[in-house]
Amino acid sequence: MFQKESPLPAAVLWDMDGTLVDTEPYWMRAETELVASYGGVWTHDDCMLLVGSGLWNSASILQARGVDMDADAIVQWLTDRVQEQLAEHGVPWRPGSRELLAELKDAGIPTALVTMSVKRMARQIVELIDFPAFDLIVAGDMVANSKPHPEPYLTAAATLGVDPTHCIAIEDSTPGVASAVAAGTITIAVPHQIDLPESAAYTRWSTLDGRTIDHVTALYRERLAHVELELLPDFLPDPAQPSVVGPITTRMQ
Repeated sequence: MFQKESPLPAAVLWDMDGTLVDTEPYWMRAETELVASYGGVWTHDDCMLLVGSGLWNSASILQARGVDMDADAIVQWLTDRVQEQLAEHGVPWRPGSRELLAELKDAGIPTALVTMSVKRMARQIVELIDFPAFDLIVAGDMVANSKPHPEPYLTAAATLGVDPTHCIAIEDSTPGVASAVAAGTITIAVPHQIDLPESAAYTRWSTLDGRTIDHVTALYRERLAHVELELLPDFLPDPAQPSVVGPITTRMQ
């Protein structure tokens, strides 16, 4: 007998920058200022190269553009500058993100913040939220491999004690979506700075505005049902082989 699945996802795993909060302009300003301080020029297209990337990967690109600092110092400088802007302006929520997060928490669904920003910045964001939003933080300085590697999402699921295939992940960038999909999660892509095409590997929502827990649970049940249908032939007998349990029949009650 198969165990009945819960109608709710085991957890919802949130990306931070660009998904939960609109901090990308803060990062872009910080990058531009840093490159300019070394006499370089940092364009909007350059900024797009770093969206969703791990901070230490970003640091190596900035070094190649003339920033004469070691990678750890670059990460610290950028993070400090973004945190200054957060302290000045508060949490810049993405449309619909706060409402959906609050609804999930009210329903008792575990949540994790899975970000490639460092832990101290993630904590600052969480502390500025006016309700207990997250059970767990997985940050860029807490994993060996940054997105698009699956480690951040696998770490979040393992720490929460849940199966990643029963988790919803919400992402906005190409590296983030790749990480969540590779970890086996049911992934929702919500494009922000960079467009993401339709794909069978994830579900694309143009915005979280107006999305509710009903939309999330409906997607969860739909994806699980799809997986069960794909696995169903493995449980059916080969018609060319003799059956030891008799024919499969259906009965209308």
